[in-house]
Amino acid sequence: MEEPTAYEKAKKRVDEKLGFYTHLAVYFLVNAILIIINLTQSPGELWFYWPLLGWGIGVFFHGMGVYVWGEGSTMKDSMIKKEMERFKEE
Repeated sequence: MEEPTAYEKAKKRVDEKLGFYTHLAVYFLVNAILIIINLTQSPGELWFYWPLLGWGIGVFFHGMGVYVWGEGSTMKDSMIKKEMERFKEE
């Protein structure tokens, strides 16, 4: 199996980031519409926070997957570098 090229790795990483940004934008847009609908149609009965909270958890984990746990994430890269330095010393 061939090792992916730098371009392929970079493209995959950019696609992951764009996917997250799209998810985040749709989250804000749809939830803004839900808030408006809730406050204009049934202001006495607030329900908009349920989809806001549930979907927000999904957006949070999507972001964590891209920026913290994902391939090429800053945190993961720094941990790998630290471990590589440790193995060089042994």
